[in-house]
Amino acid sequence: MKLKYINKKVDAFNLQELLVVLVIIGILVMIAIPNLMPQITKAKAIEAKIQLNQVYGLQKNFFYLNSKYADNFNDIDFIPPTNLKQGGTAYYSYEIIDASTNSFKARATAVSDFDGDGTFNVWEIDQDKRLKEVVKD
Repeated sequence: MKLKYINKKVDAFNLQELLVVLVIIGILVMIAIPNLMPQITKAKAIEAKIQLNQVYGLQKNFFYLNSKYADNFNDIDFIPPTNLKQGGTAYYSYEIIDASTNSFKARATAVSDFDGDGTFNVWEIDQDKRLKEVVKD
């Protein structure tokens, strides 16, 4: 049995056309990224807000049971997420910076500079659930 090969031309893109498309996509990405940085920072800040609200709830529970606020995370059974510097996925590190019988303050500090301007984003929450951005990035 003899096989017969048919030379059939297939429509495809050549290398130059593909390179032009990649260059155009690269230029569009370079234009879009600076405009999207504020939204990226806001999206990452949601992590800090959620975690600090959890700390607030745990602190309130601890306060109702002990008539004081806890000065460490172990007392309130809060396990901070592992941040990027520790090999995890969290963008913030967490700490309780002040705790007494009638007040507390917890802080979330960014472990990386989101927009490359040299400032690190910082959020704080207190016993009255006042969540505020102390340092904007």
